[in-house]
Amino acid sequence: MNLPKGPESLCFDKDVFMKEDFDVDQFVAECRKQVQLEEMREDLELYYKLLKTAMVELINKDYADFVNLSTNLVGMDKALNQLSVPLGQLREEVMSLRSCVSEVIEAIDNQLSKQEDLQKKKVCVLRLIQVVRSVEKIEKILHSQNSKDSSTLEISSPLLAGQILERIATEFNQLQFHAVQSKGMPLLDKVRPRIAGITSMLQQSLEGLLIEGLQTTNVDMVRHCLRTYATIDKTRDAEALVGQVLVKPYMDQVIVEEAVKSNPNGLQLMYSRLLEFVPHHCRILREVTGGAISSDKADIVPGYDFLVNSVWPEMIKGIEERLPYLFNPGNPDIFYERYSVSMEFVRRYERQCSSQASVKRLRVHPSYVSFHNKWNLPVYFQLRYKEVAGSMENAISDGLEAAPAGSMYLLQVSVVLWSCLVRCWSDNVYLSPLAHRFWKLTLQLYSRYAKFLDEVLTKTLAPEVTKEPTRPLPSSASSTSSRTSMEETGSESGSPASLSTKQLVHIAADIQKLQEQLPELSEVVKQRLEAIGFKNFAVVEDALADSKACLSSSIPALNTRMTQHLTERCCRFLKSASEVPRLYRRTNKDLPVRASAYMDNALRPLHQLLTDSTGLVTPSTAQEWLRVALSDCTQRYYETISEVLSSVRKMEESLKRLKQARKGATTTTTAGTNGGPTDDSKIRLQLALDVEYLGEQIQKMGLQPADISMFSTLMDLVKEARELAEQNQ
Repeated sequence: MNLPKGPESLCFDKDVFMKEDFDVDQFVAECRKQVQLEEMREDLELYYKLLKTAMVELINKDYADFVNLSTNLVGMDKALNQLSVPLGQLREEVMSLRSCVSEVIEAIDNQLSKQEDLQKKKVCVLRLIQVVRSVEKIEKILHSQNSKDSSTLEISSPLLAGQILERIATEFNQLQFHAVQSKGMPLLDKVRPRIAGITSMLQQSLEGLLIEGLQTTNVDMVRHCLRTYATIDKTRDAEALVGQVLVKPYMDQVIVEEAVKSNPNGLQLMYSRLLEFVPHHCRILREVTGGAISSDKADIVPGYDFLVNSVWPEMIKGIEERLPYLFNPGNPDIFYERYSVSMEFVRRYERQCSSQASVKRLRVHPSYVSFHNKWNLPVYFQLRYKEVAGSMENAISDGLEAAPAGSMYLLQVSVVLWSCLVRCWSDNVYLSPLAHRFWKLTLQLYSRYAKFLDEVLTKTLAPEVTKEPTRPLPSSASSTSSRTSMEETGSESGSPASLSTKQLVHIAADIQKLQEQLPELSEVVKQRLEAIGFKNFAVVEDALADSKACLSSSIPALNTRMTQHLTERCCRFLKSASEVPRLYRRTNKDLPVRASAYMDNALRPLHQLLTDSTGLVTPSTAQEWLRVALSDCTQRYYETISEVLSSVRKMEESLKRLKQARKGATTTTTAGTNGGPTDDSKIRLQLALDVEYLGEQIQKMGLQPADISMFSTLMDLVKEARELAEQNQ
């Protein structure tokens, strides 16, 4: 139904009223987005008038039809009643005709069914007739050959005998086809013994002819026999016959346990003789079946793979039965040698196969899978794992034992670690099927070494300095013998759990060396994995990077242990600064002109570190150790000097008050006998000389005093003390 068209100025579309899903609220909401409600109402009223006018015009136009509608229907019921009678008669006639047609169709279907049944029986009869004819034909050929002395015929004309067998095989193939199709028929059961006799005779004749052809190297005879076997679908029988008659006797001669054990290279010699079998004894078979390069494609008999189905199973059967000790993994070195030689034999045998498809068939052959499963590789790996992990654990149990002179590393445990890593991928240990296991062992060795270092560096904290009675300083600050005694007391001997400076340097040097040699190991691993077709080397690189990071994680603990060790050894002597006042009070000593002896002893561990680390660790690493240790030592030394100067100042003030109390009494406690410098001035001057000497030694170590925290503050402290001492002179 078409609504009348309204003015273009309307705010709505007239067709929206005809939609099935028309909604008043939605209509009003849409219109309000365009105009006000007053304007929308005016447009609706205008369109309402148009609709009303259009409806009036429509009624006026069809008014006559509306009025005459009832008049035109008068007498319609009588006309319909007149039509009902003939229509009923027509229906009865149609139903009668349909019944007749159905009966005819059913009769035709019955006839067709009988005809189809007869056709099937006819086919069965024809098949049985064909079976009988084939049997009679084959028996006729056989009887005719027997009457002509078939043995003489085979000797005089083996090619003719092969052709006759091929004819028999073709007829036998048809016989087999029809016999299968006629399965269950009574007549077939009566003929079956004759078929069995023909089958036995044909198979015996083929076996005898094939064996004769192989023994006499008659290519045509072998070709006819193999083609006949293929015709009767007995290729596997031919391959089994070759395995029993041709292959097995040779294997019995070659695979002899005594011969293998009597010679160090007996296994390799045996495999070489086994590989010689194919070119020497299978030449005819390969030529006929297309396995030889010189084979004529027109004369090739397809469907055979004697190397896979005849030669290989007999070889493996002989090895598994006669050489069972071969697979014993008890001695991993011998097992590795036997496995390597055997896998090389397999690879060389695969190269003798005629095609890639033949190699694929060989690799899925049950005897091929069985031969590989005989090698107990998991047990072999466990033995290797025990060797490698055992040597690593023994080295770890020895602790930080020094490596022999000339070794690549400084610690024996590092030497053993690298030798274990190299051994995992060496030619006498690594086996490609165990690549994933050796890779895991490699990562485990790195992890175990890193854990060992963490235990060494963090398990036992740096031993605290033993609180001993303060040793008296020597009577002379410059005495050589006194310095020697102090050096002995400052040796590295102490708690057995403590680590020496040299050991810590060796750990750092070995970590650095291991990280430098990671690319070399990575290259070896890549070569091994490429050989087995592995391509995702990003995973390998990420794993080695994690191992490197694991080693690097020990460096902060090493640095802390080193600096603590140096700090404790140095501060053990720097505390002697508190004994300086005792050397000058009431001793009438001369004015000091050089640093105290304890300074050389305190700095000796730092100089020793420079000597021990030269050429082992990077200079920057050694300098950082010195900087941190000197910063800690300077902090403690500042506290000691500050306490000493404070004590001196208090003593000086106390003496001044005592002097004032005595009001002019004569004292000699703070001055020399000849009115020279006071004892307090000597003490301050000695401390200033000690600190200045420390600054000079810092520069000799390759550092700058400004790099040492608190050193400038310490210098300011003793500078002030020196100025005060000069004022009191």
